[in-house]
Amino acid sequence: MISLQEIYSKIKHPLSENIKFAATKCDRYSIENNSKNEFMKRLLVLILCIASVLSVSAQSKKVLVAYFSCTGTTESVAKAVAQAVKADLYKITPLKPYTSADLDWNNKSSRSTLEMKDSNSRPLLANKKANIKAYDVIFIGYPIWWGKCPTIINTFMEAYDFNGKTVIPFATSGGSSILNSEKLLKQLYNKNIYWKQGMLLNDGATQAASWAKKIL
Repeated sequence: MISLQEIYSKIKHPLSENIKFAATKCDRYSIENNSKNEFMKRLLVLILCIASVLSVSAQSKKVLVAYFSCTGTTESVAKAVAQAVKADLYKITPLKPYTSADLDWNNKSSRSTLEMKDSNSRPLLANKKANIKAYDVIFIGYPIWWGKCPTIINTFMEAYDFNGKTVIPFATSGGSSILNSEKLLKQLYNKNIYWKQGMLLNDGATQAASWAKKIL
């Protein structure tokens, strides 16, 4: 019979010391009394304890939704995500705002086209007021440009210390998937950052809210 301590050893959670104590007690009782029924009863109690601890932990997390949006599309889903998980909202704002001409992807000389062609492009931020250190989880939203995230997202990632943070990307797009942008972000910023799988949120606020609650 597998011991509850063995089960516990697979639960790497910072708030689970009480669960460890309960597991030890359950094992001792089942051995002393040689009772499978009692063991199963206490296993059920232990499982309920685990669920309770994880639930409290999730509720205590501080969450930020940071997003970049030029046309308002990403902004609308970012607000839905923030409202769904009771998170703070922060708009990633460029020092120099983008004009319609800047966003003309058909123009090979437009600002956005040139930025996306240059892997070293890092548009300046209007401010650095996002208090990243105060949050446990950061959602990062952006439109897909040329199959990637806008390079101002790179500026944002490099402007703050995300060490130990959980980062969850989401995006809007006229046709591209989020997968390539997500892959590139994880490759560039993988040191001590816990990335969760991102989501393309093209179906509006309802989809955004539902996904945010599940992923968190």
